[in-house]
Amino acid sequence: MDKIMKAYVFRMYPNESQVNLIEKSFGCSRFIYNHFLGLNDKYINKYDYIKQLPLLSKNNIWLKEVDSCLLRCSIFDLEDAYKRYNTNLGRKPKFKSKIKSRQSYRTNNIRSSYKGKDYNTIEIDLENRLIKLVYV
Repeated sequence: MDKIMKAYVFRMYPNESQVNLIEKSFGCSRFIYNHFLGLNDKYINKYDYIKQLPLLSKNNIWLKEVDSCLLRCSIFDLEDAYKRYNTNLGRKPKFKSKIKSRQSYRTNNIRSSYKGKDYNTIEIDLENRLIKLVYV
């Protein structure tokens, strides 16, 4: 049997404060990617770099304003770029530019429960056509 995959595409209309937070997220994602790209030239160990994030966030307080998952995802993206490069499937990873690079970031949905209440970092309400991103 074939699996049926579903995907949803949404057009977002954020307000001004949401636009500011999204732009901060773009910048922080780019900063993390470029910072760790500058540390190494051939291979990265994503888990060693993830362990460095708390100290990096302590020294750069503005990194705490965005979702912590997107910081880890930037490291995963860099690792994937190095894997493609090392297996001759892609070019060597380059530093991301604020102007020339595509402005994007990824995050993860974290599901947990605490004291009997369930939490999600991404909540999708299809009936009311709302997406809520909760920054952790």
